[in-house]
Amino acid sequence: MSTRIYLTLVTLLLGTACATVQPVNPNGPRRNEPPYPVLMTDNQQRRADATTALAQLTQARGEASKPATALQPITATVSSLPDSLSTPLYLPRVGTGSEMNEEERRESLRRFINQWQKLLGANPAQLSLAQESKDTDGTNLAAYEQRAFSYPLRGGFGRVEIRFTNDRRILSLTSTAIPDADKIQIGLSTSAPRLKSEDVATHLAGRKISYRDSAGVERNYVIGSSGQINFQQVVVYPMLSATKAGTLEFHLAWEVSLISAPVKTIYYDALLDEVLAVS
Repeated sequence: MSTRIYLTLVTLLLGTACATVQPVNPNGPRRNEPPYPVLMTDNQQRRADATTALAQLTQARGEASKPATALQPITATVSSLPDSLSTPLYLPRVGTGSEMNEEERRESLRRFINQWQKLLGANPAQLSLAQESKDTDGTNLAAYEQRAFSYPLRGGFGRVEIRFTNDRRILSLTSTAIPDADKIQIGLSTSAPRLKSEDVATHLAGRKISYRDSAGVERNYVIGSSGQINFQQVVVYPMLSATKAGTLEFHLAWEVSLISAPVKTIYYDALLDEVLAVS
C-alpha cells in the first residue's frame, strides 16, 4: 500500500471516530449550533450616535445630558422629547397651504423618518404605517410598525409614534424599534422552531403558569385541555435578560391565545421548554 493511500485511510478513520463521539441532545441546542437566544447588548457607540441625533433635533447641542435621558434602555432609540425645548420642533414643510393634505402629510412624515432614522432606530424601508388618526382638537397621530423579521415582532417593541398638530408642530416622539434588526434576523434565521404547531397544545396542557391580576397580586393558573387554545403563531419575542444586565434576548416563541382563562395570551419558547411571558 502506498504512503499516500495509507494516510488517506487514516484521516478518514479518525474523522469518523471523532464524529461518533460528539454528543447528541435532541431536546436542546447541540454543540455545533449557533447561540440561542440571540442577544443585543447596550452599545455605547449606538447610544452616542442617538444622543447626538437627539441633540441636533432639539437644537440642544450644549445640553448633552438632557437628550441622553430621553433614550430607551439598550436600544437607545428615542423614548420622549425633553420637557422644555427652547424652539418648537416641526415636521418638514410639504406643499404651500397653511395645512397639509393627506398626501403632503405622509410625504412630510416620510422625510422626517428618513432624516432621523438613527434616532428612531429603524430602516425606513422596514416601517409600515399602522395607524393614522386625528382628534377633534387638531392633534394627529402617525404610528408605524417595524417589519424587519420573518415573524411578527412582539413584547412592546417595533413601534414608532409621532404626534403633531395641523401646523406641523411635533408634540411627542417615541420609538421602540430594534436597531440593526437585520443582524438580529440573521441570528434568528439559523434557529428553527423545534415544536410543531400540533404539539403546542399537548406541551401546554396541565402546565401551571404565574400571572398578576388587575390588583397586582401574583396568582397561579393551570392550563386545561388543548380545547382552551384558540390561536397560535410563531413570533419574535424580545425580553430583558434575567442573567445579563443591559441585554435583550430575542426568542422565537409560540404566541398562544387561550379561551376562558384569566390570561389571554401565552408566549411559549419555540426552542426551549419554557413560558416566556403571559398577558
